[in-house]
Amino acid sequence: MRKIRLALAQINPTVGELKGNLQKILKYLKMAHDQGADIIAFPELVITGYPPEDLLLKPGFIEENLECLQQLVPHSKDIVIVVGYVDRGDDIFNGAAVLCNQKIAGVYHKRYLPNYGVFDEDRYFQAGKELSVFHFNGFNFGVNICEDLWYPGGPLRDQALYGNAEVVIDISASPYVIGKGKDREKMISVRARDNDVIVAYVNLVGGQDELVFDGTSLVVNQEGEVLGRSPSFQEHLLLVDLHPDNVFNRRLHDPRRRKEKFFTPPAGEIVNIFLSEIPLKKNRNDLEPHISAELSPIEEIYQALNLGLKDYVTKNRFQKVVLGLSGGIDSALVAAIAVDALGSANVIGISMPSEFTSADSLEDARQLAKNLKIEYREIAISRMMDAYLQELEPHFKGHARDITEENLQARIRGNILMALSNKFGWLVLSTGNKSEVSVGYCTLYGDMVGGFSVIKDVPKLLVYELSRYRNQRAGKSLIPERILEKSPSAELRPDQKDTDTLPPYEILDPILRAYVEKDLSYEEIVSQGFAPAVVKQVIHLVDGNEYKRRQAAPGIKITHRAFGKDRRFPITNRFNPKK
Repeated sequence: MRKIRLALAQINPTVGELKGNLQKILKYLKMAHDQGADIIAFPELVITGYPPEDLLLKPGFIEENLECLQQLVPHSKDIVIVVGYVDRGDDIFNGAAVLCNQKIAGVYHKRYLPNYGVFDEDRYFQAGKELSVFHFNGFNFGVNICEDLWYPGGPLRDQALYGNAEVVIDISASPYVIGKGKDREKMISVRARDNDVIVAYVNLVGGQDELVFDGTSLVVNQEGEVLGRSPSFQEHLLLVDLHPDNVFNRRLHDPRRRKEKFFTPPAGEIVNIFLSEIPLKKNRNDLEPHISAELSPIEEIYQALNLGLKDYVTKNRFQKVVLGLSGGIDSALVAAIAVDALGSANVIGISMPSEFTSADSLEDARQLAKNLKIEYREIAISRMMDAYLQELEPHFKGHARDITEENLQARIRGNILMALSNKFGWLVLSTGNKSEVSVGYCTLYGDMVGGFSVIKDVPKLLVYELSRYRNQRAGKSLIPERILEKSPSAELRPDQKDTDTLPPYEILDPILRAYVEKDLSYEEIVSQGFAPAVVKQVIHLVDGNEYKRRQAAPGIKITHRAFGKDRRFPITNRFNPKK
């Protein structure tokens, strides 16, 4: 039987670091070569990093990306390389170059350019038209790019049906959202089975601003069975031995193909590209299948947050981070994630007690810092607050204390954190969760200050789940139990509780999910059994706080619809749906 050894290089590039990305590509190319690979595939736009956004409007950036591709060409002497880059012709294209025998043997241009959610590819690229099929040592393979794979009648179908591709290699940069890995694997399995073709899917891994890429590269055979799976959230070289004769044998028993080929024309021109023959490696025993275990839902979320934070900090050349430790659940979780991502020596926790800070909260903050083995400092804000009130007294005369004085405390704390950041070069981590950010239960220029917001897309109830998961993984109460058990409070006035202002999170979070992530109407949400007055309150709060969210630090996207690049609403907005 024919046998081809395919390597999928699931690597973590950095946007704009083209020469560094090239060096990483060469490192994994050598690893694949040493393990007897015939073909190696790298992710979508791996040379530039993904997404390059408006760097694509700079001709010099495109030119340097092409120079890096040319530097890779001599390394294809005895291995076929499939690599993502920006191609340039009469326009620019999201391209996959196929290198063989020290030449660029062919290029495929992405056909389906996503322009929804976090994607803006229509802003930059022209869509491809040709459907390339490459012929190599009596073996046929197609190449397509990310979104092309998601369409049932897309390029994969035509490459397999009309180009007789036995394998389709899809190079991808597919960002993580909760549950997407399982959905993606099901989709790939269906594509492979429906088209009697082996599908090899190589995905980017790593964090890039608000996005985190999970990797989880796959090879699925013509029966829809997984032959190999890379681990999630880490770099990995997946090697799989493919047997194209099994594809031919299955096709002999599938009469659907003959009818479909006769009645349905291809969606584009099939271009056959014949690669120079490279002698296949001899005396290779079949590899043992490498199928990494799937993560539990809570484990994959935690790892996504971990990797997203780590890459944001290191790729932006920070060494240490600082955050306020209130003794509450949100800052406790952020501190735990920061320690896992960066190490205890690189995390500083600052407690900033006021007259309203309970003794329990102060003790919990100290205990958390001790458990995490991080540097801990206390900077009381009472004297600073008194100074503010004294200076403002003539201007506030005749006005009772209200939310103004509460926000002053939050802004003093924000100033302290930013002063430490300026003095020592530490990155400030803001600690607000998605529930708070959604309804504006946060102080602009106060607890919202910071360079990165780790749990910005994590609803409050999920904050608790992640905290319990981290304790379970530690086998002890890394996050003190009292933090998990006490009622959430901003502690900006006597006996304050979050529920003084907001519905209980058990009610708030499902309403937010319906309104923010699913775009359900007031009537549709009420029909789910929620009190009309509560639904009105939540919708009003979400709609009225867009101006705050627009000024918030970037944070890691994990849900199907996050604030920021994903969900975009005008700040000035008089649309008032009936409710």
